[in-house]
Parts: sequence; structure tokens; C-alpha cells
Amino acid sequence: MAERENTVGRTPAEEVVREFAGRFRGEVILPDDEGYDPSRRVFNGMIDRRPAMVVRCTGVADVVAAVLFARAEGLEVAVRGGGHSVPGYGTCDGGMVIDLSPMKGMWVDSEARTAHAQAGLTWGEFDRETQLFGLAVTGGRVSSTGIAGLTLGGGSGWLERSLGFTADNLLSVEMVTAEGAFVRASETENAELFWGLRGGGGNFGIATSFEFRLHPVGPIVLGGMLLYPAERAPDLLRFYRDFVETAPEELGGGCAFITAPPEPFIPEQVQGTKLLAVIVCHAGPIEEGEEAIRPLREAFPPAMDMVQPMPYTVVQTLLDAANPPGMQHYWKAGFMNGLPDEAIDIIVESALRMTSPLTALALFPMGGAISRVGEDDTPLGPRGALYNYHALAQWADPAGFEQHAGWARELDAALRPWTDERIYLNFIGDEGEERVRTGYGPEKYRRLAALKREYDPDNFFHLNQNVRPAG
Repeated sequence: MAERENTVGRTPAEEVVREFAGRFRGEVILPDDEGYDPSRRVFNGMIDRRPAMVVRCTGVADVVAAVLFARAEGLEVAVRGGGHSVPGYGTCDGGMVIDLSPMKGMWVDSEARTAHAQAGLTWGEFDRETQLFGLAVTGGRVSSTGIAGLTLGGGSGWLERSLGFTADNLLSVEMVTAEGAFVRASETENAELFWGLRGGGGNFGIATSFEFRLHPVGPIVLGGMLLYPAERAPDLLRFYRDFVETAPEELGGGCAFITAPPEPFIPEQVQGTKLLAVIVCHAGPIEEGEEAIRPLREAFPPAMDMVQPMPYTVVQTLLDAANPPGMQHYWKAGFMNGLPDEAIDIIVESALRMTSPLTALALFPMGGAISRVGEDDTPLGPRGALYNYHALAQWADPAGFEQHAGWARELDAALRPWTDERIYLNFIGDEGEERVRTGYGPEKYRRLAALKREYDPDNFFHLNQNVRPAG
């Protein structure tokens, strides 16, 4: 079947929309309605699009109705969960936004250590429910991130060294296809689709709920930050590289260059200076966590030690204040096969000239449970990567794009000798079809394209890191 024509800007007749709204249980929001502007906006303030309608779904029946209506009317469709997609895939111009955010059902089986969660939940809402039982799964590093987009893209978070990616802990997914059919996927039911959903993004349909395997974590963990002047970074990162190699898998976290914010807990003379934050989230007993970070504390006593026992739900909000909605965002990222001294020097030099006080440069150690999943078990890879770097250019003034995006691009180019062509696609913007192909690698991309042909042959769901249907 040929790929669907571009129908951006086509608006259904008023009486057709009115008839649809009358049989739709959720809310239908049109451009003249009071709630239109908030409903069309997403996390990245750079994205300013005006859909013809936003439909806020209350359940699976609403999702099916929305898909069938959009197909009948030739509307482009954007699917929104938490709205954190940096390329702005959760909104569109002239089409329909299918907003899942009202779908917040959550059921935890504490004995089986599983959770069923609807696709409108954020990680903050998800963690609140699972932590009632001292259980968790790897979740997003900003609590307002939606569970759906993060999971379907793979799911990187503080617990990944001990628990693997979010998608590694998926047990099943329920989905509405481009034809409006309801499908369930698991290891035993539509197994090939289940493979593709664990990293293949929103290419195959609209995921409406997820079943996760949970693990004992918290409710109190050892977490927080060790803060250092950025000038100490060259020696500290060399030590951290060697330290992580032998650190227990339960010790999650990473290193992030930030600009000290004007917060009460930051001394006035430090505010506005560049800092290196070593972020700690230890998934095991507190005393084991203290012992795990003792070598780091002793070798490099921090200028500010903010690591202490705290609720896991608090650890999950540590980066919230530094990531307010509505800022301009441009991201680059890459899996690193090693962290030699030369790469460290490039990272430090780049960090010291970050172009905005809101920008951050993070380095997340991998290995552990991530590397124990087979290379071909999910679309994600490379499983043997040692680090994932994330250049998060963030600023307020829309006029600053070239300056801030240029910083991220320069760093990305400088680190190419140590990065893999494959990439964690949730961490980058819309870089085109070829980047998606290389992001998965040729064999996995062919497998994903065959799945796309089966479940979405005319590429109805194309506002994503898009895999084109095979053939």
C-alpha cells in the first residue's frame, strides 16, 4: 500500500466534528475553545503548532473512535502522552492530537510484583503508586515525563544499571492499530510486535496500557548529589571512570555539568558558576550505598554533599527544577564505546563554555543489567556501550537557536571517534530517516520495517522517529 498523502491543514466540516464529539466520551477541543492553547503546547517551547482538534481520551474506546475518525477525514495524527518529545511529535499543524493524558488507571500487584498502567500516566504518578509497596521499575529522570513515550523508546533512568531499561521490564502492551483494531502483545502473544514495541517507538500503533515487572526499591534510598567546582572535572571524571568499573550495579546515577542556580541551598558566591554534579541513586540498602560511594567521597571530598537517605520519589524529582516546561530545547546524544582521557578533555572543555545557564551536559554510565540483555532481544543497542552522553541545550529566548544548538552540534562532532552509529533515539531531535536507520542498525531496521508494513502499511503513525514500511 502506498504511503498516505500529506493532508496537513485539512479541517473536517463543522457538522462532522459536532457529530463525532457527540459520541466521544472524552473532551474534544477546537481552536476557538478556551482550553485550546494549553492543550496544543508541549514541553519543548520551540514547538508551536496548531492542530485542527485535540481529543482527550478517557479510555481505549475513545482511542479507537479517534483513529477511525482521523482516517475517515484524512487527518494527520499526533499522539500525546506526557508531551516530552523534544522534536514535538505530540502535536501537529492542522491535524488531530490524540491526547492520552486523562488515561491514568494504575493497578499494582504487590505479591506478583507487577503493575498495569495506562498510557496517560507520568513517571511521578507511576512511582507514587508503586512506592506504596516499595517497588519500582526504571523510570524517567524528570517526573513529568510520560511513561508511554519513554517506555516505547527504550526507557533510560537512574535504575538502569541494576534493572535494565524500562522496556527490558515490559511484560505486555495493549495497543490500537492504524485500522482501529485492539491488539495485545507479549512474549507469547504477537511476540514479534512485542519485540518491536520495546524500543521501536510509536511506529506501530497507539499503546494504551503497559504491564511492567517491578522490583524492590525504596521507599527510602541513598540519593542526591555531590557538587564540585567544574575546574576539578578533568581529574574527577578520570577517577569516576575507573570507580564505576568496579562499583556495584545498584549504584546508579551519573555526572552532569550544570550552572549553579540561584537557590537558597547554593551559597551566593557559587551561584552562576559551572559545577559538576555527581548524581547518586543507590537501589539497595542504605548502608551498602554509603559504602559504595565512600571511595569517591574520600578521594574527592565534595564542595557540597547532598547525598543522604531520601524517598525514591524525591530522587526522581531532582532534575525537575532544572527542566521547566516551555523552554527552548535542542538535544544531542550518543552511546560511547569508551571514555579515554582525550574524550574527557573534550567533554570538560565543552562544558566550561556551555552557552546557557539552563544547559546541561550529562554522562550516564551503563553496563550491568543493560549489558545482560541479548543484543537482538530488543531494537535497542548497542548493549555493550559503556556510557551515554547527553548534551541538553536549553534556553529561554527563541532568538538564540544558532548559538545554543551550535554548541551541542560541535560537541557531537568532536565525540564521534568514541560514539557508536546506533543511538538512543529518545535523546535526540528529528534528524531524518537516515539517522533512524543508523540508530537501529541495518538488521534491526529491516525487522522494524517489516513490522511497520504489517501493522501500519501506509505510515499513518509517522510523527515519531519514523520507520518506513518495508517495500
